[in-house]
Amino acid sequence: MVKRVGLVVPSSNVTVETEMPRLLARAEGADFTFHSSRMRMHAVTPAQLRAMNAQSERCVMEIGDAGVDIVLYACLVAIMASGRGEHRNVEFAAAEQLGTGGSDAKVLSSAGALVTALKALDAERVALVMPYMKPLAEKVVDYVEAEGFTVTDWCALEVADNSDVGCIPGHRVMDAARSLDLSSADVLVISACVQMPSLDLVQSAEVELGLPVVSAATAGAFAILRSLGLPVNIPDAGSLLRADAPIAAA
Repeated sequence: MVKRVGLVVPSSNVTVETEMPRLLARAEGADFTFHSSRMRMHAVTPAQLRAMNAQSERCVMEIGDAGVDIVLYACLVAIMASGRGEHRNVEFAAAEQLGTGGSDAKVLSSAGALVTALKALDAERVALVMPYMKPLAEKVVDYVEAEGFTVTDWCALEVADNSDVGCIPGHRVMDAARSLDLSSADVLVISACVQMPSLDLVQSAEVELGLPVVSAATAGAFAILRSLGLPVNIPDAGSLLRADAPIAAA
């Protein structure tokens, strides 16, 4: 069985198109192909994020033409910076748009997938590592807390250029994670951004730091598998994607 995954991504994003195929290639029950449409964006600023979001309708229609089974709007901060609960509006609007064109593809967003993953892990208190400038990082914190979680600690690496975000070395991400107070956190989000590389860090960070660790990529993979009714069983990618993990009902 082949499932087609549509990705709506910022034009300067390369990481989600690298990490998501690596993850889902290890999933059971289906083979996956990936099909992207791009929205112009270079600097992760409120103005460029708004301009990027304005291109989403074109991208969704292009993705629909590929006959995909599921669409992931893969820019977490663009949605979270737009206001509380915005992932629901974006997902509904895209699904409605696809439906008008005759497609019954399911629609997800990286922002909504992260919320789904945290709920599935039964998390109440979370810590976050983000690449954003502090004003945008604060919007992400507010968004996550508006979804019912308490953010116990967070770190913003303050990288403004989205291309540079895709080149942040793993040791810098791990240093940021180690700097956080994790004593009361239920889950660490080691990368609240689909562009900041983190897939190779999730399992080792979980072992070292002693709590469940997720990323925007693992949350996206989890949401895709759940939405398509496929088994969630990807080893060495953190508790969220382990078949034997005590996952709550998403």
